[in-house]
Amino acid sequence: MARPITPELVLTGYLRGAFPMCEPESGRVEWFTCDPRALVPLDERFRIAQSLSRVVRSGRFQVRVDTAFEQVMANCASDRGPDNRNWIGPEITEVYCELHRLGFAHSVEAWRDGKLVGGLYGVALKGAFFGESMFSVRGAGTDASKVCLVHLVDRLRRGGFLVCDSQYANDHMSRFGVYEVSAKEYLSLLEDAVETDARWDVEGDPLQGR
Repeated sequence: MARPITPELVLTGYLRGAFPMCEPESGRVEWFTCDPRALVPLDERFRIAQSLSRVVRSGRFQVRVDTAFEQVMANCASDRGPDNRNWIGPEITEVYCELHRLGFAHSVEAWRDGKLVGGLYGVALKGAFFGESMFSVRGAGTDASKVCLVHLVDRLRRGGFLVCDSQYANDHMSRFGVYEVSAKEYLSLLEDAVETDARWDVEGDPLQGR
């Protein structure tokens, strides 16, 4: 019998370089690792296209943090085609919502005209942030998830985080300067990060409206 997934088990998994996903057909929770591992840079290597920078500064979206975590997860938990099946099953949703209530899981949200049109979520543990998923509503939310990522990186920088884990690399994330390291190097970076007392709850949002 598979071991029930719990907040404690998820946090332990992260510390060992593993993360849970549901098998789309059966809904069974499986654990994964990857080598190489993709990281979002928190230094000058993070790239923002000029067009996206203008959107961030324009204030097109109102960016909020941790006001609609369950809604963000619900929007992320959808099939987006045969090459991007939903891996966020009910067990995953339940345990991450509990991690949110415990203060570990967080969301960055893009709102427009009072509606949630994009967002992302992940888990903050000491000086490491483990990104899980993001979404944008087609049309009204164009660029919304990208704006949320820019705000996330700014918050992590200001909070003193050392690692932002993206798990797998893809063309979309590579535009931001996402890079890969070996599993061995990742665990070394992670070891340093979890010895760092970073802060998720930092004041202000210097990007908004600039």
